[in-house]
Amino acid sequence: MKHCWILISLLFFFPSLLISQSPYETNWKKEIPFLASGISSVGLSVYLASQNQGLNITEIESLNSNSINSFDRFATENFSLQAKQNSDVFLIGSQFTPLLFLSHQKSRAHFGQIMTLYGEAVSINLGLTFIAKYVSRRNRPFVYNPSVDLSLKLDPGARTSFWSGHASSTAVNSFFAAKVFSDLYPNSKWKPVIWGAAATIPAITGYLRIKAGKHYPSDVIVGYITGAAIGILIPHLHRKKSGKKRNVNFQMGLDGALVRVVF
Repeated sequence: MKHCWILISLLFFFPSLLISQSPYETNWKKEIPFLASGISSVGLSVYLASQNQGLNITEIESLNSNSINSFDRFATENFSLQAKQNSDVFLIGSQFTPLLFLSHQKSRAHFGQIMTLYGEAVSINLGLTFIAKYVSRRNRPFVYNPSVDLSLKLDPGARTSFWSGHASSTAVNSFFAAKVFSDLYPNSKWKPVIWGAAATIPAITGYLRIKAGKHYPSDVIVGYITGAAIGILIPHLHRKKSGKKRNVNFQMGLDGALVRVVF
């Protein structure tokens, strides 16, 4: 009788968790390496940021755009505050894509698990992106533009061009959402639309960053690829292996948590 009451309680308080099994497997042992990688890389990037110094006037006056490779050189002629603001809109908007999984009962049941994976993807991408910026210390394109105010060129952030954080962040956000959607709804007719949007959003963002004079095409390309790879790989590496028996499975949703033991 006691076990019956436990089952009834689970059915009453956690109905959404029993709708379907998650395609992902999460446990503390598996998450520690991902979480440690994200936290340590972000920590290192914060330290490197504290050591970053901007250009001085003499260094700026000695710069020559002809030293930039021919593929990237045209970006030194760009500068647009409007393009910068528009790229910020795409970046901020992409950060809300995981919340779309609250709109359907199936994905809502596994929302806690989805956000765990999302946090890992974002932290790893953020850490790697800023480590690359502060190690490479590549001058932004606008630094070579004579029409840009000197105060902007003197800022330490003017030496953080490689690779594009806007491109990598929008890519990790959009491709993560597309990958999770495909895993949760493998037979959905919306998959081509979702993947198309995932590819387009960071591409537009990257274009705007180039137009703004913030990045070179190579910065955007590397950032795009890095963010997309992380956004896809984190969910993929958490996929359940078919045929594998699990003794304990933990699931978390908005209505609560469920621990299921299989003998």
